[in-house]
Amino acid sequence: MRIVGVIDIGKTNAKVAAVDLDRFEEIAVRKTANGVVRSDPYPHFDVDHLWAFVLDSLKALNAEYPLQAISITTHGATAVVLDQAGGLALPVLDYEFGGPDILSEAYERVRPPFTETGSARLPMGLNVGAQLFWQQQTFPDAFARVATILTYAQYWTFRLTGVRVNELTSLGCHTDLWNPRAGTFSTLVDSQGWGQLFAPVRRADEIVGALLPELCAATGIPEGIPVYCGIHDSNASLLPHLLTRKAPFSVVSTGTWVVMLAVGAAKVTLDEHRDTLINVNALGDPVPSARFMGGRAFSLLLGDNPTPTLFEDEQAIIAAGHMLLPSLPEGSGPFPSAKARWTVDEETLTPAGKVAAVSFHLALMTATCLDLIGARGDIVVEGPFAANAAYLRMLQAATGRPVLADSQNVTGTSLGAASLVDGSHVRTGVQAFDGAVPQSFARYAEDWRSLTKDHCKMAQAISYPEILEE
Repeated sequence: MRIVGVIDIGKTNAKVAAVDLDRFEEIAVRKTANGVVRSDPYPHFDVDHLWAFVLDSLKALNAEYPLQAISITTHGATAVVLDQAGGLALPVLDYEFGGPDILSEAYERVRPPFTETGSARLPMGLNVGAQLFWQQQTFPDAFARVATILTYAQYWTFRLTGVRVNELTSLGCHTDLWNPRAGTFSTLVDSQGWGQLFAPVRRADEIVGALLPELCAATGIPEGIPVYCGIHDSNASLLPHLLTRKAPFSVVSTGTWVVMLAVGAAKVTLDEHRDTLINVNALGDPVPSARFMGGRAFSLLLGDNPTPTLFEDEQAIIAAGHMLLPSLPEGSGPFPSAKARWTVDEETLTPAGKVAAVSFHLALMTATCLDLIGARGDIVVEGPFAANAAYLRMLQAATGRPVLADSQNVTGTSLGAASLVDGSHVRTGVQAFDGAVPQSFARYAEDWRSLTKDHCKMAQAISYPEILEE
């Protein structure tokens, strides 16, 4: 196997890449926006658009680089319910839709404890169990037609092969559906009568089947090409490092979500109220993890084309002590109940200065998360933030540990998914951040932590006065 076609569906964008395993790099990529259809019965992913894009991309890539295998990676927090014929019993719910919160109290009564699942209680549809519970209660007739429940990556595996399976990393990412220590479904699955609906669980690196003949005809791909089970995107980013790096270390995968996974972590008690959780990696092992919507915050604050920054811009923000305190967007991350606040009128900041301050904020949010999960050793940053010097500099200042950046995107979700096919040529292009890290940056980090602590106490007092009064 030399050329792998990788279907990589993120929350904001989707792509199909041709990956050369010998060179371990993407040699061709096609992209599209991952849109949400905002119509009845609830906001849902446009899987028809994605499917047309996938087939068109596979055909175009195969014409230039004949594909020899297909692998899939997708975002988490998503399940697909199929009827007996393989169609959608209900649309694929957008996990940022607040509908499941309507039944939050009822769901709290049936969901397993954090000690069982390592899955924190999250808002909206971020717990797949909450999605399924809400769908079952709200659309009983449609849910009665459900024959199979699939995790999201494996829905696309099914579309490609006709074979229905589930997979460990997708079940083990804050779904409430999996017991990572026992390696079995959680008690929620049986209590809600879903046990018989879940397709068999397979490993991410297993071949599920061959590409369907009609799809081979449509794309020009030869019959018999194997399709691999697929993997949750954060674990796809982690996999090349699991195969090449000794513990302890942590990987910070940046995108719409910033997801931190700590391999060989110190023993700490995870706080389910601060978006820490247990993921399950591609080898089946539990991994302490944390997350916040860093990429979403960056886009909301700075737009799509932020002004480039220089070290001088960073130093000016440090000298002035201008800060953004947590947290945007609200409802998830290490400070879920805190509202973002600037210590300065943001309108007075230069465009480059604002980028630096936001980058510092995101680095300090990352450092907070790493502390919460007991991360030790090197910190590997992947994705868009790996090219952000202000972020890397502040992250190293705040943690006091080496920060390594994959600024050339040598690894990442697509390459991690490709390594399911063959990990013998895996390499990571991370390099140690070698920029100056003045002591003033560490003092800024300490000041941010102090102000954040006070800021979050105030937010808690506003949100939960009755608790504090007691």
